[in-house]
Amino acid sequence: MSEPFFDSDAVSARRVWAVGPLMRAIADTLSARFNPVAVRGEISGFSRAASGHCYFSLKDDTGQVRCALFRRSAEQLSFAPRDGQVVEAQGKLDVYGPRGDLQLIVDSLKPAGQGALFEEFLRLKARLEAEGLFDAARKRVLPPQPRSIGVVTSLGAAALRDVITALRRRVPHLPVVVYPAAVQGAQAPAELCAALQTAYRRHEETGESAVLLLVRGGGSLEDLWSFNDETLVRTVARAPMPVVCGVGHETDFTLADFVADLRAPTPTAAAELCAPAREARLGELVYLSERLAEAAYGAIDQRAQRLDRLGQRLGRPSGRLHESRQRLMGLQHRLQSGLLLAAQRQQSRLLSLQTALPQALRRAQDQHSGRLQRLEAALGLLDPRLVLERGYAFLTDAQGQALTRAAQARAGQALRATLADGELGLTVDS
Repeated sequence: MSEPFFDSDAVSARRVWAVGPLMRAIADTLSARFNPVAVRGEISGFSRAASGHCYFSLKDDTGQVRCALFRRSAEQLSFAPRDGQVVEAQGKLDVYGPRGDLQLIVDSLKPAGQGALFEEFLRLKARLEAEGLFDAARKRVLPPQPRSIGVVTSLGAAALRDVITALRRRVPHLPVVVYPAAVQGAQAPAELCAALQTAYRRHEETGESAVLLLVRGGGSLEDLWSFNDETLVRTVARAPMPVVCGVGHETDFTLADFVADLRAPTPTAAAELCAPAREARLGELVYLSERLAEAAYGAIDQRAQRLDRLGQRLGRPSGRLHESRQRLMGLQHRLQSGLLLAAQRQQSRLLSLQTALPQALRRAQDQHSGRLQRLEAALGLLDPRLVLERGYAFLTDAQGQALTRAAQARAGQALRATLADGELGLTVDS
């Protein structure tokens, strides 16, 4: 790595930088002056590398800056960035030395203006959740074989084409009813509610639409805001049939997703969830038909064999009587043998106990005698006379209370000392 050097031929002592240290110095200056920094601009040239890192530029009418969004931060995004989208980026300015480019290392990215909408989204979500509209207990299971499927979406939406294509591929025999409504704009919530009410009324009158799909393609938070409308959410909650919500892409969430009986990541997935593949159902029918035939033939064979056995037994009652007599004799023999064997076992056990009893008594006596001797020896070790034999004395006052400390005695007090061979009367001098 080159170090800064001085031009000895220069008249002044002006410093001449090597390129690498100059770039680092500029990066340090930018970091101290600006970081952390928040930038608002339009995404341009967005690309995602195989490593998961994202690269793009933020621009406006007067300039642009290169940006790098590394994989760990990119995985935290709640939306899919795209060219032309206006966003707010927070990060740190840096200089990429190998190219000498100024770049913004982005730590977080969000659509411009999303903050207020997202806060409103969270407030409304918390309030509706507290009312129990999102409880799992109220979710219904989709019918395994719906007789008809309803779709609430815009007639010109790509989501409708995706749903129809998936349903024609999987369940071409099922009728599909479309309840048109705008899915974006100020009029969208009212039209969506009206379409849902129409579907509910027809379902209750004629049984139309055993399951209802509420679908729309992807977009920004603003594009999908109609599906966060409180009136729409409450209308979905009143549905008399199960509702599958497939709004946006897999990373998009709306309040309609939370209140629906089932959320699908895409409109196509919503269609697939409520419409099992026709080939799979036909295969199940063939399998069940074969099993039914096997079970029917097996039951017929079993009944035929039982009928044959009953016919044989009914035709020869004497044989049945003979079998019963033989069985009774066998049981009588087993009873006698069992009683004799049980008596022999009890007698043998009694003899064994008679032989073992004296030995057990002797062992118990020996054990108790040994234990008594050990206890006697241990008790002897605790005899205070053994301590007195070693030259110690036991002091008591006139009341027979033991003295263990000098502070318990007073001058002129009469004491008694017990020695190994007798007692002495003592008087305390001091």
